Amino acid sequence: MKKSKVITFEPKERLFEKASSYIESLELFLEEHDKAVPLLLKALKYANDELRQEIIMLLGSFAKQEMALPLYQIIADPNENEEIRHSASIQLSVIFPFLRDPQPLIDHLLEDLKSPDPKLRVYASFALGWEGNVQAAIPLIELLYDSDIDVQTTAVNALSNLRDDRIFDLMVERMENGPREQKRCILFNLWRFYSKQKEVISVYLDYLDHEDPELRFDALVLLRSVAETDDYVPAYRKCLRDTNPRIRALALKELHKASKDKLLGLKKDIEAMLSDPDMEVKQAAVKILTKLKTKSTTQARKSRSSDL
Repeated sequence: MKKSKVITFEPKERLFEKASSYIESLELFLEEHDKAVPLLLKALKYANDELRQEIIMLLGSFAKQEMALPLYQIIADPNENEEIRHSASIQLSVIFPFLRDPQPLIDHLLEDLKSPDPKLRVYASFALGWEGNVQAAIPLIELLYDSDIDVQTTAVNALSNLRDDRIFDLMVERMENGPREQKRCILFNLWRFYSKQKEVISVYLDYLDHEDPELRFDALVLLRSVAETDDYVPAYRKCLRDTNPRIRALALKELHKASKDKLLGLKKDIEAMLSDPDMEVKQAAVKILTKLKTKSTTQARKSRSSDL
């Protein structure tokens, strides 16, 4: 008698298939939540990086308490994929405010800030950067002076995420003596201090005169994100004389948004840009002059119509 063939399935394959079904169907995940969570946590240990990223996002959104320790374990594992560690640290910072008792994990991460491994200091900083986590403020401030530039810039991001306006002055002070990479990072994070908008704008205006053209360009980009063009036309006008063509072009593009009255006062300056050696600058100047001409023609037609 022939023995019947038994087809054996690889358990991990079935595990991954079920995990994928939960990721594809949120309704199924919520319906089978109690068994879905442990299955996904198990799959997290063996899946490929793409599937693991998706599991981290799903569980981080709907199983915060169960996911906290696994996320920390990923962060703390030096053999783990760097992108996965990065995702885990960000996700942990998101779920921290929702945990019933976050203190044990916070304590671990605060210790990790002292690790000789700069990568662990980076991921621990990311994880501790969430609104209201005041106990992390001083340890993160200390990392502004870390020997590793990645740790320094991560500390800037984390401190900004605390949403504590008392840190603003320290950030600005650090810009005076910090390395270039840290200055850039601080510039790009100052807008987070909502109640300090006037002070933030003042910093951006000051940096329009910085000796580093890249920092001047960054300041110009950031100024337009927090302030109305019409309110700072003189600053944009000054940028038309900048030695960097990227800055001149960006200033013209921003001035294109200004009101007609403001632009008419700059008409001679803009006409002068038609002889600029940079083609992008010339094109931006032509667009503004065309806009002024079009508006003037339209208003003249309206005036003639009203006279009739």
